[in-house]
Amino acid sequence: MPAPRKKTRANGEGTIYQRKDGRWEAAGYVLTTDGTRKRVRMYGSTRREAADKLTEKMAASNSGHPVATGSGALGDYLAYWLNHVALHRVRANTHERYRTCVRLYLVPGLGNKKLAQLTARDVRTFLDRLRTTCQCCARNLDAAPRRCCAIGNCCDKRLSPLTVAYVHSVLKSALEHAVREEELPRNVARNVKLSPPRHRRFEPLTADEARRFLKVARQDKLRALWELALRAGLRRGELLGLTWADLDPAAGTLNIRRSLQHNPAGGLTLFPTKTRAAERRVALPTVCLAALEQHRQKQERQRIAAGARWREGGLIFTTRIGTPLDPSDVARRFTGLLNQAGIRRIRFHDLRHTCATLLLEQGVQLVTIKELLGHANIGITAQVYAHVRLRLQHDAINQLGDVLRDGDDPEDPPMATVLVN
Repeated sequence: MPAPRKKTRANGEGTIYQRKDGRWEAAGYVLTTDGTRKRVRMYGSTRREAADKLTEKMAASNSGHPVATGSGALGDYLAYWLNHVALHRVRANTHERYRTCVRLYLVPGLGNKKLAQLTARDVRTFLDRLRTTCQCCARNLDAAPRRCCAIGNCCDKRLSPLTVAYVHSVLKSALEHAVREEELPRNVARNVKLSPPRHRRFEPLTADEARRFLKVARQDKLRALWELALRAGLRRGELLGLTWADLDPAAGTLNIRRSLQHNPAGGLTLFPTKTRAAERRVALPTVCLAALEQHRQKQERQRIAAGARWREGGLIFTTRIGTPLDPSDVARRFTGLLNQAGIRRIRFHDLRHTCATLLLEQGVQLVTIKELLGHANIGITAQVYAHVRLRLQHDAINQLGDVLRDGDDPEDPPMATVLVN
């Protein structure tokens, strides 16, 4: 006959005992998001493991971090998750996007649902409604100006598949934390599968257009920035966050450690790179090193001219008084250069795509491009530039066909070279 369960208790530990299944259970009271106290249960394979889990939970509660309760509404839990979990795990601009997503879509659509009673069907129905409903109608956007949907002429302004997928991912992240805190037995949002959204179409510059752009850019005061964007594939925020300490002229390399972004609270802030892979060292061609040296001399003249007004921050690309450049101003300047060169309008980010595309077409290996761009894994690089790789495969197959062709083989039809995603 098995021995009876033995309850043991120590100061501050709550109640701890061994269950019939052999696991240890620790129970105690913690503060919840609705202001009440709730008895929580933590489990472990050993007494110490269960006690440590409960101690951690109670310590967080005592320090002013309430625990979400599965009996509360999803809207309350999302507020708790934003303010006490996501706030400390993601960058400020990402947190602001989370908050906007919760405010505009998740709370209006699912906020009144009980967290513990949320089902996969609820999530699927919500996402289907989000995908098919006009947002002007749903959010009353046209009520004030009295136009479009407000006067019975629906504009059918729907969310893009990418936005719907983003809303789904935010909900999954929030519910995943509820599972880790043992508020939910499973993440029901993970049981809802969406069709993978198409990546945004991009049209990089051709080699001829890239040469024309650089010819005009060489006359611009930010010549070094344009050279780095096109020849090294750096992101706009990465370029504006560069400091002179990141440059090693002797080795011909540049360390990418941070990114300059708009802070949701206002102003511009230097953030760490989004992922560890994005923190990288890139080799620079001689033309970029020469352009940077010219830029350094120009900045030194600006420093002398500014005198006491100069704000030293160590940044490579600054205003005339040393303050950071606004990313929006750089984007507008880029558009002006495109107009001067007589080139179609593209996004600044498409310079990065141009760099990768031209490298692929020159036969550079995908893994080298992945490291240059700072992608988290090579699958991202392969997916984004799949259209280029397909074209190169066709060229390779044609070359093999030329080797194997005899007089009786038909000619291969030309392949369309339109870039697709």
